[in-house]
Amino acid sequence: MLLDGFDHVAILTNNTERFHAFYRDVFDAEVIMDREEFPGARLSVVHVGPTSEFNVFQIADNHEVEHQVPMFGRGRLDHLALRAAGMEAFLEIRRRLMNRGAADDFVTDFGPVLSMFFRDPDGLEAEVVVANPDAQPGVHNKPGTRAARFPAS
Repeated sequence: MLLDGFDHVAILTNNTERFHAFYRDVFDAEVIMDREEFPGARLSVVHVGPTSEFNVFQIADNHEVEHQVPMFGRGRLDHLALRAAGMEAFLEIRRRLMNRGAADDFVTDFGPVLSMFFRDPDGLEAEVVVANPDAQPGVHNKPGTRAARFPAS
């Protein structure tokens, strides 16, 4: 394979401080740059992993961030997924997301990975995944399959 994965995802927000606080508080993300890119446009770079970042744009009078619709009706980019560093990190992220009301307790068992969806303060639907320690080789479960290690509370 010629790629190492994703470098960055460009995201629109209407409140940069709120965006930074959410990803810093939940994911320990680090803001490494924050500046006016051109009049009316603020750009910040937020590290979310060793080689991954968000390029966050706040653009005056841009209302695209307000357009959130159901899954598979959001245009070419439907959602993004962040990979937790391990199960301990996944559990801590899950706790933080639930404490903020950004996610419920449901964890999906997709087979190779466990997944939970959340909404950030701008309404962006995103997902956190982690390698599934209970995975069975060749087993791939459908969406909606609750992970046995995360029963309903």
